[in-house]
Amino acid sequence: MKNIDRRNFVKNCIVATSGIIAIPTIIPACVRGGNGKVAPSDKVRFALIGCGNQGGGDIMNFVKDERIQVVALCDVNKRSKGYWAGSVGGRDLVEARIKKFYSEKNNKPFKGLRLKEDFRDVIEMEDVDAVEIALPDHWHAIPSLMAAKSGKAIYCQKPLALTISEGRAISNAVKKYNTVFQTGSQQRSDKNFRIVGDLVRNGKLGKIHTVSCALPGGVPDYGKNKKMTNPVPIPKGFNYDLWLGPAPEAPYVPCRTGVNFRWTLDYSGGQLTDWGGHHPDIGMWIMGTDKTGPVKVKASNYKWADHPVWNTAIEYHVEAEFAEGFKMILSTNAGHGGILFKGEDNSWAQADRGSHKLSDNLKDIKLNDNDSHLYKSDDHFRNFIDCVISGKEPVAPAEGGHRSITIAHLGNMAMQLQQDLEWDPKTERVVNNELANTLLDRPKREPWDKIYKELVDEL
Repeated sequence: MKNIDRRNFVKNCIVATSGIIAIPTIIPACVRGGNGKVAPSDKVRFALIGCGNQGGGDIMNFVKDERIQVVALCDVNKRSKGYWAGSVGGRDLVEARIKKFYSEKNNKPFKGLRLKEDFRDVIEMEDVDAVEIALPDHWHAIPSLMAAKSGKAIYCQKPLALTISEGRAISNAVKKYNTVFQTGSQQRSDKNFRIVGDLVRNGKLGKIHTVSCALPGGVPDYGKNKKMTNPVPIPKGFNYDLWLGPAPEAPYVPCRTGVNFRWTLDYSGGQLTDWGGHHPDIGMWIMGTDKTGPVKVKASNYKWADHPVWNTAIEYHVEAEFAEGFKMILSTNAGHGGILFKGEDNSWAQADRGSHKLSDNLKDIKLNDNDSHLYKSDDHFRNFIDCVISGKEPVAPAEGGHRSITIAHLGNMAMQLQQDLEWDPKTERVVNNELANTLLDRPKREPWDKIYKELVDEL
């Protein structure tokens, strides 16, 4: 990707009419002043692809960064129910928030947004520098591959992809096209995980033998549509066929879409993958294994959802064994919160969002500048924009996101096949069950099968 500080200096001014805010143009980082203050015309042009709960929340964090200008929004849904707590959501609501923010900030009406239904229209915009992809899991791969190829920086929500093969394709595309890519595993930007990680990395717990990740279970009815399982007319303004995209054709029922998409295996992997991009990602990062993977994965104590549409695991205990000599547990019955590292002499360190706890023998340890320290980021969104400008790698790169979620994918596969899986992290193939290798990817619906194949063949 051509990062901003390596762009040709092209000033494509968009002139505002009277009383309307102009869209600022990009000024390369190399010609900026040294005081760190961003001039009004010095902006990263940003587009949001996916105006649901996650994207709608994320964009209000991005928009606070004075270095960006939101120029486009994209979603297949204009406005309907099925979002958090059964609320109304969609493109129209996020548009209203952005317009309100910029209008109040600049004390002028804001009309600088382009609204799109199809993500391809956004990717084709030459004046968009960076995008967030906040779509259901089955819609992460193709937009990410297209955006990387087009030279755009990408912030993609976790889990990185629906399948292991799609995750590998995304990571390969990021490398091939030199794309700045941030996975939305925001716990890497929480100091509590970093504090625990630094202690582990510097050997203060001795040799780590267990990394235990407490993950939630069940299929919570976030969208308040659990009982809406019968086919009904598609809401006006909702392109359901495009929402399905590469997934199998299926009748429209409200519980299939909205925030509850994550409970159907055609679109996600349930709580195991929904949270597999959080605590297990932290475990892989801290243990220094986020460029490799386990050698064996086994699952036990699992139970599947009993529902006409939702079919993901509601209870599970997954153990991943690593050649480095430790095991990682992903469990709905972990007996603790967050992530727990267990070392020698009963040493332990636990971290969760906003807090951490240490065994008594670790509480007085102070690290200094000569000790090893993890990548420091205190704001996941700003870290991404920092790297869009500098061209450096963000705190949660694609390869790490791919390797972390692979454990959860393998856990689901082990449950589906009712067999322990031996895994080769170099070839990313199951070595003891050829049938399992057929689950590394999913068949895609036309025409997306051909589109995806062409994108992958170019890597």
